[in-house]
Parts: sequence; structure tokens; C-alpha cells
Amino acid sequence: MGQFRDHARSYSARAAAYSVDLDHLAEGHTPPVMIITCSDARLVPALITGSRPGDLLELRTHGGTVPRFDPEDPSGEASTIEFAVEGLRIADIIVCGHSHCEAVNSAITEKGESPPRRTTGDITAAGHWHVVQQLDVLSDYPCVAPRLIDGTLRLHAWFHEVDTGATLQHRPGANAFLPL
Repeated sequence: MGQFRDHARSYSARAAAYSVDLDHLAEGHTPPVMIITCSDARLVPALITGSRPGDLLELRTHGGTVPRFDPEDPSGEASTIEFAVEGLRIADIIVCGHSHCEAVNSAITEKGESPPRRTTGDITAAGHWHVVQQLDVLSDYPCVAPRLIDGTLRLHAWFHEVDTGATLQHRPGANAFLPL
């Protein structure tokens, strides 16, 4: 825990060394991109994307799952998505899954099966499918659909390979995840 405290104490000095204008950040934020990804500690969206403070709005959920929109019972995730799309007017949303995801692995493992009889290929394919499904759920949000139609919002499906550091992007025409 000590190293985290030390880094928190030295944040302003480190920010200055990287020319991060903290006064400017205090005035507000207008990130152009939102990333929705798993809360897995092995994923660090800012490190993967090379973004700086204020560049990327992050929404981290179990398995990178986007809940279905329910006007009668809005979730915190739905409120964050609505704020990003309507309030911040972000232009792009990335849904980023990852390899070795316990949430996806447990979702495809049949109950009572021990140990799981899945190959790495099965789990990777399930992870790819999961990410694409989250785009479908996201596109049904009332704040998202009109912006997709008018072209002011774009959705992207990414898949990060934890073991190699490679990030792939879904190419609908090829129906495949290919290197960025």
C-alpha cells in the first residue's frame, strides 16, 4: 500500500514532468473517447491507448458488460453512458474485451464441469463474441441510436491480448478481429 500512497503524494510533480496542466483539468473535461472495459486489474486503458488525463472516459464493469437499458431502473453504467453521449458529446466508444477474462470463462463454463473443458481458442472466440454483443446492447440505448444514425458517434470493438500486449479491432466486413 505504501507505494500507492507515495505515488499519490508525488502525482502533481509527476504530472508537471509530463506537462499535464492540472489547472486546465480543473476547468472541466471533454474527452473525445469513452472506453468500456473489464474491471480486471491487468487492463490499464490509459496505458494501452497512450492517453493522458482528460483524454479518455473510462467505464469499467465486470467482464466489460454493458447492461441493457431499462428506463424504469437505470443503472450507474447507463447513467455514465448517457452522460458521455449526451453531456460530453464524445465521438467514439470503444468496448474492449480481453484474453484470460474470468467473467467470460465462467459464463461459458457449464455448471458442474470441473475443470473447465475449454480450449484457449474457445475462450478467445467467446471473448470476441462477447465484445461484439456489448456493441449490440449499446446501440439500443436511446441516447446512442440517434447519434449512430446521424454519424456523430462511432462504436468500436477491441480485444486486448493480456499475454502478448496486442490489441485487435473487430472488422465487420471480415467478421474477424484483426490487429489495429
